[in-house]
Amino acid sequence: MAGQRSHVPKSIRENLHFLCAEIDGQLTQLEAFFKAPTAATARRIMDRAGYAHNLKTRILAACVRQMTDAKKDNRKHLTLRSLEFVANDLQRLSSLARQSLRHVEKIEDFATLVPDRYPAIVKRVRQGVARIGQALVGSDSEKAIEIGQIQDKVEADYRKLFKLYTREMRNPDARPADIANSLLVASEIQRMGDSLKAISEALISANIGQAVNFERYFALRGLMSDLEGPGGDLTVETIAETRSGSSISAIRDRKTETVAAVFKDGEKSKVKEEREGVKSWHSIYPGLAPKILSYQKRNQSAALLIEHLPGLTFEHIVLNETDALCDTALTRLSATLKDIWKQTRTQEPAEAASMQQLARRLGEVRRVHPEFRDRKVRFAGEVLPSLDRLIEEAAVREAAVPAPFSVYIHGDFNVDNIIFDPGEDRIHFIDLHRSRYMDYVQDVSVFMVSNYRLQVLDHETRRRIMHVSQAFYKSTRAFARKQGDDTFEFRLALGLARSFASSTRFIFDKSHARRMWLRGRYLIEQVLACPPGDEARFRLQMKELFVD
Repeated sequence: MAGQRSHVPKSIRENLHFLCAEIDGQLTQLEAFFKAPTAATARRIMDRAGYAHNLKTRILAACVRQMTDAKKDNRKHLTLRSLEFVANDLQRLSSLARQSLRHVEKIEDFATLVPDRYPAIVKRVRQGVARIGQALVGSDSEKAIEIGQIQDKVEADYRKLFKLYTREMRNPDARPADIANSLLVASEIQRMGDSLKAISEALISANIGQAVNFERYFALRGLMSDLEGPGGDLTVETIAETRSGSSISAIRDRKTETVAAVFKDGEKSKVKEEREGVKSWHSIYPGLAPKILSYQKRNQSAALLIEHLPGLTFEHIVLNETDALCDTALTRLSATLKDIWKQTRTQEPAEAASMQQLARRLGEVRRVHPEFRDRKVRFAGEVLPSLDRLIEEAAVREAAVPAPFSVYIHGDFNVDNIIFDPGEDRIHFIDLHRSRYMDYVQDVSVFMVSNYRLQVLDHETRRRIMHVSQAFYKSTRAFARKQGDDTFEFRLALGLARSFASSTRFIFDKSHARRMWLRGRYLIEQVLACPPGDEARFRLQMKELFVD
């Protein structure tokens, strides 16, 4: 995996060198204190707090100045941010050294601390600090890894001390306060290992031009070794961060500037779901999903190397391309969906449970928009039922009207998860971890609202968004009628209500969020106004819903 040599500004490089030397000096004094505790040694450490702080402040100020000059140079910005993190964690080592001494001061019997254990641990930390300059100046990721690996050794040392202290608690002659303070000392030293790991990750991020943690770097390095042949020269750039915590990056050939593959990593269970989703689509509808080039798991993380699919996301097409291309993409999408639904149809009834989904997400919505908390609504002297009460009533109605059949759905059918390749006139799906057999109104409603919630204000783009939503609705309604699905619009109303209301948790603009929230309530009220048994006669008022 290729990395670029860091060009750290001279003023920052020099001050980092001085800061590393200062921290090493303080840690040397701390090591000496545990070997032979004296008030004078402790005072020398305490008195030097300002030195580390001042050096860190100089580095942060220089980084800010350099960022202002860098403007749109994303790689330089990342390097400077990484250097800020390194400076902060170096100064944190100084703070932890002082804090450990404050706990030591409260220990009456110094032997309780088992002080002979600490010099070796502090020496490990010093070894990590000593490698920072080499890792930084030479853009040496292997040295950076060595710094992070010291954390494992410090953690192992801490666990031994923890067992020793907790075992001593059972001794009837033990001093509880001394043991408690000894545990606090050990905890401060343990945190030094955490700081070394954070420094390691910051240095690796600066070297490869990609914000990574330790787990992600090993996964990325392992998967790229599968992709990168002799003489390979690949770079990494972030292209998305999912709401579930996964990161998505493009692996690009530096010489040709072409994307060789896509790297996705995150929590092991979610990545595994994505892998299974892709595999299921290959068996159900070949050619729609990307190929998995490689898969790795490590501890609680996992990563995929996925085929890069040519084309444009539907979101990009709606916002940036011509009306003609937008119509072509929509036509191909509608045809592809109808083909999938026909081929995967089973006679098993399906319940979308849209109201249950909405009820589960109300807490998240109201954390973002407290103004949507459930209150009594008064209108023309009448008290209207709360939204929560409406959702409960609608859930009962929904359970009585399942879809007459099941189809295989995407499960997260947002406009940025659909790719159209104009050259091949083909649709592709990505982000497939929620794919399953379900009521197809789930995908229909998510797609329509994901268009509506695009936060663009110009009239022509909003007009196009409304056109796409209404044209898609007409196409899917025609499919439903041909399939004899008489309650399609009734169920879709509930799906749209769920998507409008729950999607406000992703919208900061208050007026836009309120428009979506009120549309959700309106749809639920319309559903409840439909007499039981008349669900097949229910009709959506699309012009009112999808016009701003």
